[in-house]
Amino acid sequence: MGLLDNKTAIVTGSSRGIGAEVAKYLAAEGAAVVVNYRQKAPRANKVVAEVEAAGGRAVAVGADLTTQEGVQALVTAAMENFGSLDVLVLNASGGMESGMEEGYALKLNRDAQVNLLNAAAPLMAEGSRVVFVTSHQAHFIDSVATMPEYEPVARSKRAGEDALRELVPHLAEKGISLVVVSGDMIEGTVTATLLDRSNPGAIEARRAEAGKLYSVSEFAAEVAKMVTADVESGHTEYVGGADYFGKTLS
Repeated sequence: MGLLDNKTAIVTGSSRGIGAEVAKYLAAEGAAVVVNYRQKAPRANKVVAEVEAAGGRAVAVGADLTTQEGVQALVTAAMENFGSLDVLVLNASGGMESGMEEGYALKLNRDAQVNLLNAAAPLMAEGSRVVFVTSHQAHFIDSVATMPEYEPVARSKRAGEDALRELVPHLAEKGISLVVVSGDMIEGTVTATLLDRSNPGAIEARRAEAGKLYSVSEFAAEVAKMVTADVESGHTEYVGGADYFGKTLS
């Protein structure tokens, strides 16, 4: 028996990286998983195939979360394919990509997160959980400076976290809890790669400062644990980057 038997989870941005690993961890605990992608269908289908090969259930759904159509496609897929919605992992984020419209980071990292939660909450049963994935660079942006290249994204993710936290009382009325998972820079993520490209040596410098950086799989395991962890709504789980806490208190 898994911890998530007969439960359904949506994991946004789960065709690769942290989201893909979270989806596989949740499926291993018995959850049926909606694997979300924006453009790369083959990657999402590969995640689904891996879940199914391990005996789990999953479906890939292409959805641009910055559109209402995309948001609706995800929640509809959960209900039509698996009949329930019990877990929402808000992992998708962006803003470092080239060629995106002005204000895209805020549109994805704040507005899309709130819109998806608002669409999902009416379908979620009592006892359901929402997990928002963020970074220390974003979570602590008001007290600890980050690299200039990342600051607009960090501020948009912090805005997203704040907007979600404002919904905690409303979620509580439905018996839904919200947990935030904040991690240090993660080795092998798209964001870290783009950051290192625009600021060569950024990853190595952060590794030296922090002592250790989590891998994608290690961090995803921590995110997955928070889906069933016995913590209060509004809890923040910190993963790595212990040096941040001294900075914020100075």
